[in-house]
Amino acid sequence: MTTDPTFYVMIAAAGLAGLGMVTMAILSGWRGWLALKHQELTHRTPSAEPTAPSAGTRIELADLKERIRKLEAIAAGVDL
Repeated sequence: MTTDPTFYVMIAAAGLAGLGMVTMAILSGWRGWLALKHQELTHRTPSAEPTAPSAGTRIELADLKERIRKLEAIAAGVDL
């Protein structure tokens, strides 16, 4: 193997150039992904009127309200 210092400088420069190219490619991909997400967020249109909750959701909410009532009764010391 050669001990010429210019050989090591050339290897280091080539490695640095390669690292720079890879970094620029990754940065370009990141910017493209961010632009895509920005576009998705700006084109998302909210619905004109909110939809009514489904029957399952209403039942679940009623169940949670009943549990809260029971826990409040227990905290207040009321016997159910």
